[in-house]
Amino acid sequence: MPPRGPRTLPTNMKLVTGTARPHRMNPGEPHPDVAIPDAPDHLTEAARIEWDRVAAELAALGILSRLDRGALAAYCQAYGRWRAAEDALSRMASRDATTNGLVVRTKGGSLIQNPLVGTANKAMADMVRYAAEFGMTPSARTRLIVDTSQASGFDGIEEFIS
Repeated sequence: MPPRGPRTLPTNMKLVTGTARPHRMNPGEPHPDVAIPDAPDHLTEAARIEWDRVAAELAALGILSRLDRGALAAYCQAYGRWRAAEDALSRMASRDATTNGLVVRTKGGSLIQNPLVGTANKAMADMVRYAAEFGMTPSARTRLIVDTSQASGFDGIEEFIS
């Protein structure tokens, strides 16, 4: 049976959201060093540009480590996929003033939603879900309290949780 209640936040997210309390802390939780992981080679060009854009900012906030490489890569790939689908839709829209590329005709002559719309929507939903994990959405940021003097690690954590 899955655990009940909301998903547990890691300590660093509790610290930046201001919800860190001694009785809520896991004394055995690992605290990886804040670092910018190397970008995976398989990232698309758009995904790599997004990686370069956000990785340094996340590290400066103290919420990125080498262990986060996969999650950040997933966010960036979802971003890249969303951009590719939107770019393809834009090219189609320039050739179709009536439906702006949002509707296509099947071989049988029926009109259906362009499959690229579904691809773009799915990639966008994935991207926003991953972005929220890193505090990169407006609603996620409203819960953050950032002290950049502590962003380089967890030295002095006791002052935040007392």
